[in-house]
Amino acid sequence: MNTFLWGVLPYLAVVLLVSGLVWRYRYDKFGWTTRSSEIYESRLLNIASPMFHYGILFVLAGHLMGLFVPASWTDAVGLDEHAYHLVSLFAGCAAGSLAVAGILMLLYRRRRNAAVFRATTRNDKLMYVVLLGAIVLGLVAKLMHSSVNEGYDYRTTIAPWARSLFTLRPDVGLMADVPLAFRLHAVVGLALFALLPYTRLVHMFSAPVQYLFRPYIVYRSRDPEQLADRAPKRGWERIKY
Repeated sequence: MNTFLWGVLPYLAVVLLVSGLVWRYRYDKFGWTTRSSEIYESRLLNIASPMFHYGILFVLAGHLMGLFVPASWTDAVGLDEHAYHLVSLFAGCAAGSLAVAGILMLLYRRRRNAAVFRATTRNDKLMYVVLLGAIVLGLVAKLMHSSVNEGYDYRTTIAPWARSLFTLRPDVGLMADVPLAFRLHAVVGLALFALLPYTRLVHMFSAPVQYLFRPYIVYRSRDPEQLADRAPKRGWERIKY
Protein backbone atom coordinates (compact mmCIF):
# COMPACT_ATOMS: atom_id res chain seq x y z
CA MET A 1 0.00 0.00 0.00
CA ASN A 2 2.84 2.40 0.82
CA THR A 3 4.39 1.78 -2.60
CA PHE A 4 1.06 2.25 -4.35
CA LEU A 5 0.13 5.48 -2.56
CA TRP A 6 3.48 7.23 -2.93
CA GLY A 7 5.02 5.48 -5.94
CA VAL A 8 2.09 4.73 -8.24
CA LEU A 9 -0.85 6.97 -7.34
CA PRO A 10 0.97 10.25 -8.16
CA TYR A 11 1.68 9.06 -11.70
CA LEU A 12 -1.90 7.81 -12.13
CA ALA A 13 -3.08 11.27 -11.14
CA VAL A 14 -0.75 12.87 -13.70
CA VAL A 15 -1.94 10.48 -16.45
CA LEU A 16 -5.58 11.29 -15.68
CA LEU A 17 -4.76 15.00 -15.56
CA VAL A 18 -2.92 15.13 -18.89
CA SER A 19 -5.20 12.72 -20.77
CA GLY A 20 -8.25 14.53 -19.42
CA LEU A 21 -6.96 17.90 -20.58
CA VAL A 22 -6.19 16.53 -24.06
CA TRP A 23 -9.60 14.86 -24.33
CA ARG A 24 -11.43 17.95 -23.06
CA TYR A 25 -9.58 20.23 -25.48
CA ARG A 26 -10.22 18.00 -28.49
CA TYR A 27 -13.81 16.96 -27.87
CA ASP A 28 -15.33 19.44 -25.41
CA LYS A 29 -13.95 22.88 -26.20
CA PHE A 30 -17.31 24.51 -25.63
CA GLY A 31 -17.49 22.86 -22.22
CA TRP A 32 -14.08 24.27 -21.22
CA THR A 33 -15.69 26.88 -19.03
CA THR A 34 -16.64 27.71 -15.46
CA ARG A 35 -20.34 27.51 -16.42
CA SER A 36 -20.83 30.82 -14.68
CA SER A 37 -24.12 31.31 -12.82
CA GLU A 38 -23.67 35.05 -12.39
CA ILE A 39 -26.78 35.67 -14.46
CA TYR A 40 -28.87 34.09 -11.67
CA GLU A 41 -27.21 35.83 -8.71
CA SER A 42 -24.28 38.21 -8.51
CA ARG A 43 -24.32 39.99 -5.15
CA LEU A 44 -23.03 37.09 -3.05
CA LEU A 45 -20.93 35.75 -5.93
CA ASN A 46 -18.99 39.03 -6.13
CA ILE A 47 -17.93 38.51 -2.51
CA ALA A 48 -17.40 34.75 -2.33
CA SER A 49 -15.62 34.23 -5.65
CA PRO A 50 -12.72 36.67 -4.99
CA MET A 51 -12.33 35.24 -1.48
CA PHE A 52 -11.98 31.72 -2.82
CA HIS A 53 -9.73 32.62 -5.75
CA TYR A 54 -7.32 34.78 -3.76
CA GLY A 55 -7.22 32.21 -0.98
CA ILE A 56 -6.54 29.27 -3.30
CA LEU A 57 -3.86 31.20 -5.19
CA PHE A 58 -1.98 31.89 -1.95
CA VAL A 59 -2.45 28.26 -0.89
CA LEU A 60 -1.02 27.08 -4.22
CA ALA A 61 1.92 29.48 -3.94
CA GLY A 62 2.65 28.22 -0.43
CA HIS A 63 2.59 24.61 -1.57
CA LEU A 64 4.92 25.31 -4.49
CA MET A 65 7.36 27.08 -2.19
CA GLY A 66 7.19 24.44 0.53
CA LEU A 67 7.53 21.44 -1.77
CA PHE A 68 9.92 22.65 -4.44
CA VAL A 69 12.12 25.28 -2.77
CA PRO A 70 14.78 23.47 -0.69
CA ALA A 71 15.46 24.64 2.84
CA SER A 72 19.02 25.54 1.85
CA TRP A 73 17.65 28.17 -0.55
CA THR A 74 15.49 29.87 2.07
CA ASP A 75 18.35 29.71 4.57
CA ALA A 76 20.59 31.41 2.01
CA VAL A 77 18.28 34.44 1.85
CA GLY A 78 18.08 34.72 5.64
CA LEU A 79 14.82 32.86 6.26
CA ASP A 80 15.75 30.28 8.88
CA GLU A 81 13.61 27.29 9.82
CA HIS A 82 11.74 29.03 12.66
CA ALA A 83 10.94 32.09 10.55
CA TYR A 84 9.81 29.85 7.69
CA HIS A 85 7.64 27.89 10.11
CA LEU A 86 5.91 31.05 11.34
CA VAL A 87 5.26 32.24 7.78
CA SER A 88 3.94 28.82 6.82
CA LEU A 89 1.74 28.62 9.93
CA PHE A 90 0.13 32.03 9.92
CA ALA A 91 0.11 32.86 6.20
CA GLY A 92 -0.86 29.32 5.23
CA CYS A 93 -3.71 29.11 7.72
CA ALA A 94 -4.95 32.57 6.74
CA ALA A 95 -4.96 31.66 3.02
CA GLY A 96 -6.60 28.29 3.68
CA SER A 97 -9.26 29.86 5.90
CA LEU A 98 -10.00 32.49 3.26
CA ALA A 99 -10.41 29.79 0.60
CA VAL A 100 -12.65 27.68 2.87
CA ALA A 101 -14.80 30.71 3.74
CA GLY A 102 -15.18 31.48 0.04
CA ILE A 103 -16.18 27.89 -0.78
CA LEU A 104 -18.72 27.78 2.06
CA MET A 105 -20.27 31.02 0.84
CA LEU A 106 -20.40 29.64 -2.71
CA LEU A 107 -22.06 26.47 -1.41
CA TYR A 108 -24.58 28.52 0.57
CA ARG A 109 -25.35 30.58 -2.52
CA ARG A 110 -25.67 27.47 -4.67
CA ARG A 111 -28.04 25.79 -2.20
CA ARG A 112 -30.20 28.79 -1.33
CA ASN A 113 -30.69 30.14 -4.85
CA ALA A 114 -33.09 27.86 -6.72
CA ALA A 115 -31.84 28.74 -10.21
CA VAL A 116 -28.19 28.22 -9.23
CA PHE A 117 -29.04 24.97 -7.48
CA ARG A 118 -30.82 23.62 -10.56
CA ALA A 119 -27.68 24.37 -12.59
CA THR A 120 -25.55 22.29 -10.18
CA THR A 121 -24.51 18.89 -11.54
CA ARG A 122 -23.32 15.76 -9.75
CA ASN A 123 -19.91 16.57 -11.15
CA ASP A 124 -20.02 19.92 -9.36
CA LYS A 125 -21.00 18.31 -6.06
CA LEU A 126 -18.11 15.84 -6.26
CA MET A 127 -15.72 18.66 -7.12
CA TYR A 128 -16.81 20.72 -4.12
CA VAL A 129 -16.43 17.76 -1.74
CA VAL A 130 -12.91 16.89 -2.91
CA LEU A 131 -11.78 20.52 -3.12
CA LEU A 132 -13.11 21.42 0.32
CA GLY A 133 -11.74 18.17 1.76
CA ALA A 134 -8.24 18.83 0.43
CA ILE A 135 -8.08 22.35 1.90
CA VAL A 136 -9.64 21.41 5.26
CA LEU A 137 -7.33 18.41 5.66
CA GLY A 138 -4.36 20.68 4.97
CA LEU A 139 -5.50 23.09 7.69
CA VAL A 140 -6.13 20.24 10.13
CA ALA A 141 -2.72 18.71 9.45
CA LYS A 142 -0.98 22.04 9.95
CA LEU A 143 -2.80 22.93 13.16
CA MET A 144 -2.53 19.43 14.66
CA HIS A 145 1.24 19.32 14.28
CA SER A 146 2.23 22.94 14.79
CA SER A 147 2.64 25.48 17.55
CA VAL A 148 4.15 28.94 17.59
CA ASN A 149 7.48 27.54 18.73
CA GLU A 150 7.78 24.48 16.52
CA GLY A 151 5.99 22.30 14.02
CA TYR A 152 6.33 19.27 11.80
CA ASP A 153 9.10 19.91 9.28
CA TYR A 154 7.61 18.52 6.09
CA ARG A 155 10.54 19.90 4.09
CA THR A 156 12.61 16.94 5.29
CA THR A 157 10.12 14.26 4.22
CA ILE A 158 7.18 15.28 2.02
CA ALA A 159 9.10 17.86 -0.02
CA PRO A 160 12.00 15.52 -0.98
CA TRP A 161 9.46 12.83 -1.85
CA ALA A 162 7.56 15.26 -4.10
CA ARG A 163 10.76 16.30 -5.88
CA SER A 164 11.81 12.67 -6.32
CA LEU A 165 8.69 12.07 -8.41
CA PHE A 166 10.19 14.20 -11.18
CA THR A 167 13.23 11.92 -11.38
CA LEU A 168 10.89 8.91 -11.89
CA ARG A 169 12.49 7.33 -8.83
CA PRO A 170 10.03 8.15 -6.02
CA ASP A 171 11.50 7.74 -2.55
CA VAL A 172 8.42 6.18 -0.97
CA GLY A 173 10.27 5.50 2.27
CA LEU A 174 10.22 9.20 3.10
CA MET A 175 6.42 9.07 3.52
CA ALA A 176 6.38 6.09 5.87
CA ASP A 177 6.62 8.11 9.10
CA VAL A 178 4.73 11.20 7.95
CA PRO A 179 1.78 12.03 10.25
CA LEU A 180 -1.52 10.56 9.11
CA ALA A 181 -3.18 13.96 8.62
CA PHE A 182 -0.51 15.02 6.12
CA ARG A 183 -0.79 11.74 4.26
CA LEU A 184 -4.57 12.06 3.99
CA HIS A 185 -4.12 15.61 2.73
CA ALA A 186 -1.68 14.37 0.09
CA VAL A 187 -3.98 11.57 -1.11
CA VAL A 188 -7.02 13.86 -1.42
CA GLY A 189 -4.82 16.45 -3.13
CA LEU A 190 -3.78 13.88 -5.73
CA ALA A 191 -7.42 12.94 -6.25
CA LEU A 192 -8.20 16.61 -6.83
CA PHE A 193 -5.49 16.87 -9.50
CA ALA A 194 -6.91 13.80 -11.24
CA LEU A 195 -10.42 15.34 -11.24
CA LEU A 196 -9.43 18.81 -12.49
CA PRO A 197 -9.90 18.22 -16.25
CA TYR A 198 -13.35 16.70 -15.75
CA THR A 199 -14.84 19.54 -13.71
CA ARG A 200 -15.39 23.28 -14.06
CA LEU A 201 -11.96 23.72 -12.43
CA VAL A 202 -10.48 23.05 -15.87
CA HIS A 203 -10.64 26.81 -16.46
CA MET A 204 -7.52 27.21 -14.30
CA PHE A 205 -5.53 25.98 -17.32
CA SER A 206 -6.90 28.75 -19.53
CA ALA A 207 -5.35 32.13 -20.15
CA PRO A 208 -6.66 34.88 -22.48
CA VAL A 209 -3.38 35.06 -24.40
CA GLN A 210 -5.09 35.85 -27.71
CA TYR A 211 -6.68 38.90 -26.11
CA LEU A 212 -3.25 40.56 -26.08
CA PHE A 213 -2.90 40.25 -29.86
CA ARG A 214 -6.46 40.67 -31.16
CA PRO A 215 -7.26 43.69 -33.35
CA TYR A 216 -8.85 46.71 -31.81
CA ILE A 217 -12.62 46.98 -31.68
CA VAL A 218 -13.64 50.51 -32.63
CA TYR A 219 -17.01 51.87 -31.55
CA ARG A 220 -18.43 54.95 -33.32
CA SER A 221 -21.56 56.90 -32.51
CA ARG A 222 -23.74 58.77 -35.03
CA ASP A 223 -25.31 62.15 -34.65
CA PRO A 224 -28.99 61.63 -33.66
CA GLU A 225 -30.03 64.75 -35.59
CA GLN A 226 -28.74 63.31 -38.86
CA LEU A 227 -30.57 60.03 -38.30
CA ALA A 228 -33.87 61.78 -37.52
CA ASP A 229 -34.16 63.23 -41.04
CA ARG A 230 -34.43 59.89 -42.85
CA ALA A 231 -36.40 56.70 -42.55
CA PRO A 232 -34.64 53.72 -40.97
CA LYS A 233 -33.32 51.03 -43.35
CA ARG A 234 -33.39 47.29 -42.87
CA GLY A 235 -30.19 45.30 -42.44
CA TRP A 236 -26.59 46.40 -42.00
CA GLU A 237 -25.41 49.79 -43.24
CA ARG A 238 -21.99 50.66 -44.55
CA ILE A 239 -20.02 53.05 -42.36
CA LYS A 240 -18.48 55.99 -44.22
CA TYR A 241 -15.13 57.17 -42.95
